[in-house]
Amino acid sequence: MTSLSESPADAAIPASKTWFVYLVRAANGSLYCGISDDPVRRFAKHQSGKGARFFLSSPAMALVYTERCRDKSDALRQERLIKKLKKSAKECLVASAANAAPGLSL
Repeated sequence: MTSLSESPADAAIPASKTWFVYLVRAANGSLYCGISDDPVRRFAKHQSGKGARFFLSSPAMALVYTERCRDKSDALRQERLIKKLKKSAKECLVASAANAAPGLSL
């Protein structure tokens, strides 16, 4: 159903998906960086052992950071930048997310 302000042509154009870059903490303390249009669903995949080979040696424990991006291309760029960071810088991202929403579990 379209609204009065929406033309039939607008209804045929799908809304662009929101993409996220995210960090998951593994049981051994390492951080995995990835992108998804649904980071919570993707984290569940990682926990089930079907998300990435990275978690074969150490299971996914917590989704510790998410960052909303404009589109998939932007998410991929941000992922590359984060993957180049030292672990200490990635830990700062995690800490900043925790401080931004105290008490909120990602």
